Amino acid sequence: MTTSHDTMGPEHFQELNLNSDSPTRDNIVIANVDKLINWTRRSSVWPMTFGLACCAIEMMATGAASYDIDRFGSGPFRATPRQADLMIVAGTVSNKMAPRVKRLYDQMPEPKYVIAMGACTVSGGPYIKHGYHVLKGVDRVVPVDVYVPGCPPRPEALLEGLFRIQEKIEKERILDRDRKGQKPAVLVD
Repeated sequence: MTTSHDTMGPEHFQELNLNSDSPTRDNIVIANVDKLINWTRRSSVWPMTFGLACCAIEMMATGAASYDIDRFGSGPFRATPRQADLMIVAGTVSNKMAPRVKRLYDQMPEPKYVIAMGACTVSGGPYIKHGYHVLKGVDRVVPVDVYVPGCPPRPEALLEGLFRIQEKIEKERILDRDRKGQKPAVLVD
């Protein structure tokens, strides 16, 4: 199956159709349940509104008209963790904020995914050496699926991180929810 992020419509859906009979191909769909459900899930990833510092401005720019994250099925930023399945941690996470990040992550329904956006979120950024108040990577609190480095990363980098999450969703099995032993995808700026 080809992965084109610009085609989320019926043309992409026909790639899932295993029906080879030409008269009934448009009316009867024969598909693998995992592929069909994962196609719908990857086409509707809802991120949670969660910006902590300057990277949040780039995250907002990704949702604006120029980059329009809505084209890729991730438009509605949710204001509650109970309606979101993607947490984009954008910005500096202080030690005081870390328990709140964990609480919000725990309130999200399964399956849930995390993107660490920005140098401060990935590793502590410029505060790594002398900033005792900054968490040295959000992966110490929540499991991170995709790292998007940069200070701040461009909206294109966040879109690439979203594509990596969508690729991960496409490869999942419905009854296999065990995430132990899976290494996160690392993006290089």
